[in-house]
Amino acid sequence: MLCLRTRRSELASPAESDLPEAVSQTASRLAEHARDHALPSVTVILHGGEPLLAGTARLRLVCEEFSRALTGVAALDLRIHTNGLQLSTRYLDLFDEFGVRVGISLDGDRAANDRHRRFADGRTSHPLVLAAVALLRSAPYRHLYQGLLCTVDVANDPVAVLDALVELEPPRVDFLLPHATWETPPVRPDGAPDAYARWLLRIFDHWERLGRPVPVRLFESLLSTLRGGPSLTESLGLAPTDLVVVETDGTLEQVDSLKSAFEGAAATGFNVFDHAFDQVAAHPGSVPGSRASRASVTRAAGAPSYVRAGRALHPPLPRPQRLRQPLRVLHRPARARGRGRGPHGTAGDRPAAVRPGRTGPVQEELTRILLARLHADLAAEPDWARAWELLTAVEQAGDVGADALDAVLDHPFTRTWVLAALDAAREGRQDAAEAARRLTALAAAAVLRGGLDLPAEVAYRDGEVYLPTLGLLRLGEPGAEGRAALHVTDEGYAVRDGRAEHRFGPAAGDARWQPVRTWSPGPDAAPVTLEDLDPYRNCFARPPRLRLGAGEAEEWRGRLDRAWATLHKAVPEFARAAAVGLTTLTPLAGGPRSGGWARRAGTGRGRSGCRTRPGGGRPRSRC
Repeated sequence: MLCLRTRRSELASPAESDLPEAVSQTASRLAEHARDHALPSVTVILHGGEPLLAGTARLRLVCEEFSRALTGVAALDLRIHTNGLQLSTRYLDLFDEFGVRVGISLDGDRAANDRHRRFADGRTSHPLVLAAVALLRSAPYRHLYQGLLCTVDVANDPVAVLDALVELEPPRVDFLLPHATWETPPVRPDGAPDAYARWLLRIFDHWERLGRPVPVRLFESLLSTLRGGPSLTESLGLAPTDLVVVETDGTLEQVDSLKSAFEGAAATGFNVFDHAFDQVAAHPGSVPGSRASRASVTRAAGAPSYVRAGRALHPPLPRPQRLRQPLRVLHRPARARGRGRGPHGTAGDRPAAVRPGRTGPVQEELTRILLARLHADLAAEPDWARAWELLTAVEQAGDVGADALDAVLDHPFTRTWVLAALDAAREGRQDAAEAARRLTALAAAAVLRGGLDLPAEVAYRDGEVYLPTLGLLRLGEPGAEGRAALHVTDEGYAVRDGRAEHRFGPAAGDARWQPVRTWSPGPDAAPVTLEDLDPYRNCFARPPRLRLGAGEAEEWRGRLDRAWATLHKAVPEFARAAAVGLTTLTPLAGGPRSGGWARRAGTGRGRSGCRTRPGGGRPRSRC
């Protein structure tokens, strides 16, 4: 997500400002980033200050430059956030031309609005804001209505605030907590540390009584993270933020909330003229914590679930304990009120298939978000729905289930499969049965890995099923299709196909079972998978090798040992970085695909494709 922030002091004529050049370069940098990472879409938000003060000419420049740069690269989601006082048909006609959605700041009823949003001479701005919203709600502009943003002030009546916002029928409402620091805490009229939590709970309860008439992003995100789902806002959850702010001079900064801490707190030292967005993403402020550190947070002090649903954007205050009491007070009643209900008040709207508090960096979170999107397309399919319910049961089986689910969802070719399925859905050729088969296999693999007493049914085709991270199980003759029930045994796993039960797994020694092989980079390193089974591994520039024979697998391990030793000797820093992130090696055949990599001398028996933990090391994924 990219935020373009306008400052009134810099809204001079184009000749007096480097804004046009900064906009053009920013658009090019964003297109470069989207192309390098194969992003399906990017979001650009114009905010300020008051961005409408830029005028229609400069705003048209922004729209044209970003549309030009992103055409054919990624879908562009353009938005603008305004106080609405300048909003008129000339702006809305421009926004309609480029599909720019509009969000408006409104703090509630007139009394709430006038507390902080009067003109310099004391006049109220409330009627003008309502007129702007009315214009935005009217034909032909209604489709541009993004929603309302309300800054929380505990001096206002929370019930009156929500009623005033709901009356305007916004597509979405969001509540923004005031920025504050340890030295200058937020205003609390009654002096109680949980003043903001109690105020929000009154809003939440009233929202519930009204039947959740509009989506409220803060509440839906809280309920989603408490059920283990992804956060819907940068303000909640433990995933790193994917937001960068571009000033009108091209300077790249972190989130604006940091500005309240001290002068220069949001600075990165980067700008769009000299630096790519990948460099900003690698800035320490953009990746607030490693997988290990976040996992340790969720397990510490009884692993409170309100920590997993806590702040994701950097709070300006350096000591998180200041947040704990208000968050706990908000979390406990919200969890009790929201238990068993989806974001829009229906049971099972969004089953928890993930657990952000235990995920790795943001790319690992992305796999789960993409899977949730695929679920939205396929939730009505019975086979898919049953597999999704099983994933939910695994997630709810405590840390053992969550760890097992993390392992199969973080398997690199899970992302490959999800992206392929989403592409098929977008092109109208979605094979729901094929997608459901893969999901049943994912769910069953998580059940077996976790040793869980859950019914794991798989759908197989062509007589076999691949269980991600575990292996390939043959269940019938080539061409056979059917279902089979898997379960855990004392010595491994068992499958029941009809009346017969067959045991397989690590100690079974069964020709019908082909386990995933591994290679160890060293005594202190995690095993690396030699992936020669996953049907979705066929995504590299060279075709993948078929299943390695036992002798070939040993030969691979020996070559990898020697290569690893050479790597540590020649480039030890690179080797250490690779050891952190490397998870999977895929043996590839020697010949390139048409238009692929150039052929090298030799048979190609030593070639492989590497997959890494996103953000964990320098090797990059090719799929």
